[in-house]
Amino acid sequence: MTVQTLTLKLNPQQRELLERCIAAGDAADLQALAQRAVREWKDGVPSARPAPEPAPDLAGLSTQRKAVASHVLQPGTGKAMEVKQGQLMRIEQIEGAQCVDFNCFNLHDYREFMHVGRTRTLHGFNPGPGDFLWSAPPRERAMMYILADTARCNDVMFPRCSANLYESAYGFARHTNCHDIQSEAQREYGLTPDDVHDSFNLFMRTEIVGERGRIERQVSKAGDHVEFVALMDVLAVPNICGADIMRTSNFSLKPVKVEIFEASERDLASVPPQQAYATQRTPAQFKQPHIRAERALQRDASYVPEFVNTPLHPQAVQVQLPSADCDTLAGFGLHQFYGSDAGAQLRDVLFSWWEKRYLG
Repeated sequence: MTVQTLTLKLNPQQRELLERCIAAGDAADLQALAQRAVREWKDGVPSARPAPEPAPDLAGLSTQRKAVASHVLQPGTGKAMEVKQGQLMRIEQIEGAQCVDFNCFNLHDYREFMHVGRTRTLHGFNPGPGDFLWSAPPRERAMMYILADTARCNDVMFPRCSANLYESAYGFARHTNCHDIQSEAQREYGLTPDDVHDSFNLFMRTEIVGERGRIERQVSKAGDHVEFVALMDVLAVPNICGADIMRTSNFSLKPVKVEIFEASERDLASVPPQQAYATQRTPAQFKQPHIRAERALQRDASYVPEFVNTPLHPQAVQVQLPSADCDTLAGFGLHQFYGSDAGAQLRDVLFSWWEKRYLG
């Protein structure tokens, strides 16, 4: 059997991941792992994710909910509301076709807040029942669980609308907008306009068209609702989207009902368990845990950088592949990215194979 020697440049982090594959039994060594990746990647690799946990048996659990609070959001307004761990917030259409911007903060540490980017990464552009709302790095914890969603029409692609949008695009000196509504609602708890973050856009119908997203007309009806279970004490801030001259809410602003309940046994049992990770860091682990009070920035003369896992020095690793596998590798067309560097092409295949196998 004719073989060829390929040279891969791998940094320590890359080598660690591949070594974990070998330790897990994916292959006897790096050479065998490379052969497996080349042979399986072309055909699609079966996911190594564990089978989903069986659905919990909810029979016999109580469905009784105790009402805690109720509020009707009028057009142009929002409301900051405390939702304690184990409570449920229900946001319901009164007339239908009204977009609601939603955000939440850790009630005991407002710098932990719902992060649209992390939520979008894990659950796609239109999260719905069975998905979570995640906090921003470095916390990255599940804050709320989407228990129910009858319209199944939410968005995490578009940013909140703002005062400048309406002035620059439409010529309004003053206009209802999500950023200012959110700012005013959360001011009740001492938060500033700088503390507003991009929202989870409830009942907002969007789609990808070409290279851009597009907002479409609403399809939600009266009675449609989204229910969140709080997984920690949160300050939840829903507001009526101020867009009345866009199709976001079908060119009309309407009230929406918000209710808080003590979640039932059945509600709580429906939430999948979450694994805790050491990388879900809190301020106690920060090198600089203090919130700044002054606005101006000045250099810290005592600063010494401490970046993770640096310096990253790639090392040359040689792998022998049978000529048939080298021909398969060449057929993937990766030369358009790496030229004639077959080692770089193989490195791409190894990690693309890992991604398919372990992340699905």
